[in-house]
Amino acid sequence: MASDENFVKFIAEQVETVGNIRYRKMFGEYALYCNEKVVALICDNQLFVKRSNAGRAFIGDVVESPAYKGARPSFLIEDQCEDKEWLSELIRLTEKELPLPKKKKVPNPSS
Repeated sequence: MASDENFVKFIAEQVETVGNIRYRKMFGEYALYCNEKVVALICDNQLFVKRSNAGRAFIGDVVESPAYKGARPSFLIEDQCEDKEWLSELIRLTEKELPLPKKKKVPNPSS
């Protein structure tokens, strides 16, 4: 079942004060970006935040699950999606720890 865009917008609005927040549809589901870093996936109307040491310490008793078959486990966030301050802090900590995305190589037209 694909995620409902209203749920995706709700999550993006919950964390909008953290930084430059955007989302992008990918394979029928969504990636959530903060300051151009993918910090979470939204699949089947569930929020999967990328694993980080700071996120693990902040959450405490984490639940890990892959967002889709074959994916690496992420932190599954269930009840806390309604808590704007808590969720914003988790996304802030996660974004801070993740590396910047690698620049894509542009093919050389003269090759």
